[in-house]
Amino acid sequence: MTVRFFSFGKDSMVDTFYAIGLVMQLCQSISLLELLHIYVGIESNHLLPRLLQLTERIIILFVVITSQEEVQEKYTNSMLSVIGISYTVLIWLNQTLWMPIYPLCVLAEAFAIYQSLPYFESFGTYSTKLPFDLSIYFPYVLKIYLMMLFIGMYFIYSHLYSERRDVLRVFPIKQKRM
Repeated sequence: MTVRFFSFGKDSMVDTFYAIGLVMQLCQSISLLELLHIYVGIESNHLLPRLLQLTERIIILFVVITSQEEVQEKYTNSMLSVIGISYTVLIWLNQTLWMPIYPLCVLAEAFAIYQSLPYFESFGTYSTKLPFDLSIYFPYVLKIYLMMLFIGMYFIYSHLYSERRDVLRVFPIKQKRM
């Protein structure tokens, strides 16, 4: 997306999703294997926080962005550790930069959902009438998801912070001499 923006400027915004959307969807679908890796024991993370993170991404990409064309116009360290190379600075950056970035990403997701609500309301996308005078009004589902998004953010933030504390604990800290 960045390369397209620098190559084509603001004109790239109109068709970027059409150009790379399928690849984004494929990559995001493959990322579901992370859950299998945790379950099988290949990766030693907790399943629930990762499930929440992947659910957020899936809902934003497949439900909100893919289904509404109007919304489409608006929106290294791990590999080194796998092969046994560890850079203290990279580990510290990896374990620290998420602290301001993750809440901003959640706010961006919430903003994307909020911006898409009028389109879901006017077009009726994913809203359906069920038997027995029961219907599902999808904007309400998205509003409930918005509440769950912020509750999940607290849970994931707490988990990532404790993970950060555990990871950085193994690195020696230089103390000043008095």
